[in-house]
Amino acid sequence: MKRVGDVMTGDVFLVTPEQTIAEAALLMREKDVGSVAVHRDDKLVGMLTDRDIAVRAVAENLAPATPVQQVMSGEIKYCFEDQDVDEVAANMAELEIRRLPVVNRDKRLVGIIALSNMAFSEEPDSTTVYLEAVACPH
Repeated sequence: MKRVGDVMTGDVFLVTPEQTIAEAALLMREKDVGSVAVHRDDKLVGMLTDRDIAVRAVAENLAPATPVQQVMSGEIKYCFEDQDVDEVAANMAELEIRRLPVVNRDKRLVGIIALSNMAFSEEPDSTTVYLEAVACPH
């Protein structure tokens, strides 16, 4: 069985709640990522996705100077780096989420696991369950 730490993306890009959505969007573009972690005082306080910016900011006609904290997802779901990929895939499918922060047992952010990580995990059961539930919601 593969562990999350074996397939996750270790590059995590961070913004603060006070930074602007324009700064976050520029970072996403520069790093070619769809999400960034939001931190305060070395603690994960939220996630901001390109979809959050589109739906919660652009669609609401918010200014580029709007603070990240106004549009981020504050309810944080996460998994541990030593969990089985199958277990995490099933959880992500149930929650219908595409990305999940990965923490170590000290709850320090160490990576992100996403749909693309599952697709290349070489765990066919995980990939099937996850793709059916998330990529093709009912």
